[in-house]
This record gives sequence, C-alpha cells and structure tokens, in this order.
Amino acid sequence: MLTTLTPAGVDASLLERLLEARRRTDGLFAIVNRESLYERPIPERHRIIFYIGHLEAFDWNLLSERGFGLQRFQPELDRLFAFGIDPVGGGLPDDQPSDWPSLEEVQSYASRIRQILDYKIANAFEGSSNGEFPLPLLVNVAIEHRLMHAETLAYMLHQLPFSHKINPGLRSNDQPNEPVAQQMIEIPAGAATLGLNRSDEAFGWDNEYEVCSVDVPSFAIDKFEVTNGQYLDFLRAGGYETRSFWSDDDWAWRSRNGILNPVFWKRSDEKWLYRGMFEDLLLPLNSPVYVSSAEARAYAVWAGKDLPTEAEWHRAAYADHNGQERAYPWGDASPTEELGNFDFARWDPTPVNSFPAGESAFGVADMLGNGWEWTSTTFAPLPGFKAFPFYAGYSADFFDGKHFVIKGGSPRTAACMLRRSFRNWFQPHYQYVYAGFRCVQRG
Repeated sequence: MLTTLTPAGVDASLLERLLEARRRTDGLFAIVNRESLYERPIPERHRIIFYIGHLEAFDWNLLSERGFGLQRFQPELDRLFAFGIDPVGGGLPDDQPSDWPSLEEVQSYASRIRQILDYKIANAFEGSSNGEFPLPLLVNVAIEHRLMHAETLAYMLHQLPFSHKINPGLRSNDQPNEPVAQQMIEIPAGAATLGLNRSDEAFGWDNEYEVCSVDVPSFAIDKFEVTNGQYLDFLRAGGYETRSFWSDDDWAWRSRNGILNPVFWKRSDEKWLYRGMFEDLLLPLNSPVYVSSAEARAYAVWAGKDLPTEAEWHRAAYADHNGQERAYPWGDASPTEELGNFDFARWDPTPVNSFPAGESAFGVADMLGNGWEWTSTTFAPLPGFKAFPFYAGYSADFFDGKHFVIKGGSPRTAACMLRRSFRNWFQPHYQYVYAGFRCVQRG
C-alpha cells in the first residue's frame, strides 16, 4: 500500500509509471514463443533473453547502491546484463544460446530485484532514501530507459518470423491505401530552441541540456513524411542501383550487404508487401517508409533535396507565426490519440494525413509519432553538456561522429518522450528502427 508522500519522497504517480512501464515490457516478452527467446532477430543486437535480464539489472545497478546503499546478491548477473551493444564498423556478436543462463534463472533474478526495489521505493515515501542522487531523478531514468526498450524490443520482435510470435488477437486496421499528394511548406527564417534549461528542474537526459537558440534561415519542408508510395517511385527509378545517389560509405554498405529495398518491405510475386508485426500487408502507399539514414539520403539526392538539420526540424515543428514556440507541434495540450500515432496505440504506421489536428503552426503534418525522422545532424553535445555521473556513457559514448539525430517518435514511443527536447540517435546504416524522413529545400 502506498503511503502519504513527504516532500523528499517519490510521487505515487512516479511509482505507478514504473509499474506501467514494466507491464509494457512484460507484455512484449509474452508475445514471443518460449523456444524463441534465445534467438537474435537483429544481427547487431543481443539475443532476446538478454533484455529480460537487462531491464531489471539496469534498475538494480542504478538504484541499489546509489539510491539505497544495498549489497549485491548476484554480481555476475549484474555485470552480464549491464549493457546492450551498438557495434560500429561491422563487428557483430558471436555468442551462442548456450552462453546465456536458463530462462528460469533469469526470471528468478529479475523477480528478486523487483521485490527488493519495490519495497525500498515504497518505503522512500517516508523519506528513507539514503542515496547520493535524488530518488525521483533515478526513478525517472529507470522508467524512460525501460520505455525506450519497449520500443527497441518492438522493432526487434518485428523481425521475428510470425510463427515465433503469439498474436494477442490483434489485426491491422483496414485503412485507405490511396497515395497522398506531397507538398512543400515554406518556413520563414527565425530561431529554433534546442534543449532544456537546468533551472527549470524538468526531467531530461544529459544530452538534452543546456538550452540553446539556433538561428535558422528560411527553407521549405515536406508537409508529410516520405511515404512508401513515394519511395517506391525511387526504387523503380533504379535508386538502389544508381551509384551517384549514394555517398562512398553508404554505397559500400549497400553493396556489401546486397540491400535492394527497405527492410520492412517484402516482395511477393509482382507485389510489394509491408512486414507488419503479426502479418504481411499489401504495401500501404500512404504510410511513412521506414529506412536507414543512408537510404533516406539517397532518396533526397534523387529528389534534388536534402534531409533537414535538427534545428530546421525543430523550427518546422514548434515555431508559430508570432515568433514564439510551442511545447508540441499542435500547441501546449498534452498528447492524445487524436493528435498522432504514438504511445503504443498501434503496432504499425497509419497514413501520413491521418491526424490533421496534430499539424504544426505552419501546417507540417505528423511530426510526432508514426515514425522517427532522420536529420542530417551528427549526434553531439549541446553547449553546456554534462554527463550524468551515474550513467556517464549514456550519451557521451555516442559522440563519435558515427550517429545521427532522429526526432519525432514512432507508434511505439511513450508519450513522455514526445517532449520537445528529447533527442534520439542511430547509426546511418541501421535499418530496423521505426524511422522515416522528410526532405527540405534551401535558398
């Protein structure tokens, strides 16, 4: 039973959010056949069994000593499940299923962690936390870390064969499949505000600080994300076989891996299909295409356009006609299902023109949800960046010039991470994330 909070305690809603985040990830593991939990759906990532242990190990490693001064009870598993992987340069993991503990051992480890931490967090309502960092900060980190994995696990499980998953009774909604006419929206010159102000005491990850303003010249941006139908035109025009559309590095990657189409597409006879979470669908021509940054850049070259910078994307999404900026593209109201395809409402994307109420002040559509959006901005610290002392490598390990900022959110992005300052990032040759793009023209 939750007790009355003291000013130094953890808000009851914060604990409920942690429990809800657990329900999200538990539900994902439940759709995988038991015998498939030791598979590796994406070559660059760990086997599924790792994540069953990792989510709890992360919470334990974060909270046990820093939050409560607890002693470790299985330090070898704390280390084994501590960190995921993001190999750069082609190195892939080569572990075998036999290298991992049994499912029962992992589940027992996870269950004990939950019991201990839940008791300690509940007691913290009486001010019993004795750690060096504010407990609400650490719990927020635990919640959002888990919600990030609720998304990355979704696109990982997306790559499992249908027969290896248990459909919880969901079917894809029938949707109109008529192509959407693209248009470009003129965005006047002005400022874009990136990041958070530490003095506001709002939660954010270390790469979201410190707030800064960027002057952005005028430009034009696609009203909608590039759709499967538009991208099909690029493919049919020989986009994957035309060397001049690709940078040297991107072309080498495409050629080496024999990549001829988006990873979510599947050829069947004379038709293209979209690989949904639980079934193949006729390619939805009006939904956003999910591709790597390399594929997005090749399309942009073919179209005579560019990918937006992070600051351009921000200005198109959040600026208004009065020189001010909004909390969300549609205004300051919190995200709801009428405003976009996000917060786990659906497994798959919707047509890019489905949510007119969610358009920005300039009329740019679908900027939050339905698919992250690649930018041309290399992931780097904002001025005044300071790494979290309790998670020093969260961002800093990826300030390597080999990752690019993506903005917006996908159908499986939690509402709390739709905040304006949130920054996501991936390698340019990573195809599996729910990420699309829109193009800009300058000058």
